[in-house]
Amino acid sequence: MKQILARLFNHEELTSEETRRLMLDISNGQYPEAQTAALMAAFQMRGITVDELIGFRQALMETCVPVDFGPCRPIDIVGTGGDGKNTFNISTCACFVVAGAGYKVAKHGNFGATSVSGASNVIEQHGVRFSNDPDRLRRSMDACNLAYLHAPLFSPAMKAVAPVRKALGVRTLFNLLGPLVNPCRPAYQLLGVADLAQMRLYTNVFYRLGTDFAVVNSLDRYDEISLTDEFKVMTRHYERIYHPATLGFRPAQAEELSGGHTKEDAARIFDNVLQNRATPAQTQCVTVNAAFAIQVMEPQKDIEECIAIARESLESGRALRTFKTFVETNS
Repeated sequence: MKQILARLFNHEELTSEETRRLMLDISNGQYPEAQTAALMAAFQMRGITVDELIGFRQALMETCVPVDFGPCRPIDIVGTGGDGKNTFNISTCACFVVAGAGYKVAKHGNFGATSVSGASNVIEQHGVRFSNDPDRLRRSMDACNLAYLHAPLFSPAMKAVAPVRKALGVRTLFNLLGPLVNPCRPAYQLLGVADLAQMRLYTNVFYRLGTDFAVVNSLDRYDEISLTDEFKVMTRHYERIYHPATLGFRPAQAEELSGGHTKEDAARIFDNVLQNRATPAQTQCVTVNAAFAIQVMEPQKDIEECIAIARESLESGRALRTFKTFVETNS
């Protein structure tokens, strides 16, 4: 580790095999916490390369609890977090809209770290019990097109760094890894990032991994399509900047997307969206994120058609019925 740190302090890059081996050694508790903290700080200050990130990911995937959904090719919809905006659970709502439209979704999530309510918080608020049992997860997928994978149950290697991450209290390279370690290795991914540098990083990673993807960023630094400003979308097929009005949406205000002050507030907003009782800003934000997720799976469809599919899932009540079946199956 001392040699690795010396190289990083000298701005040298590591190979993917070196970072893979490093992550395996960290997960086995081979280094003092002070050295692991120094490693995190070094990467945070210098930045991380595509090769380095892929190596860390590979180690975590080797040690995770695997999940196999058979022939179905699910999508994951997730944001990196850390944008400091405290929005409601937009990505999680979008997952149920997409599942309600008939697509398979494998949502990988955790408790909130930088917001009031993460995906696991809002799911838990509804009485869902998390599980890593493959049969139970497959039953959920069969019943409602969606399975929820609570991250701590699948990544034992992350437990080794949890005390250091908590002590540091700042974003580290492990925040970057979160969206890349869904244990079912989804065929598709919609990923929201908070800045354009992360957009380039993840786009290059997805190309290397062979994942069909869309990486999205609102230019006012939301890690999702917030409709509060122009937003950028990068996929295998195009790179484009959209204005909300060009897609028929009214620009939103930041306060309209707040997740509230408590987990109960966030759960109430979540329910309102699925019950068609939310504000126009909340509803359209979920709709547009769901639409771009649908387009990842059906790139032959233009985005206007995907918006119509997402809107119909919400307005018809199919998204709500999907969520109710999910809760019944997983409680």
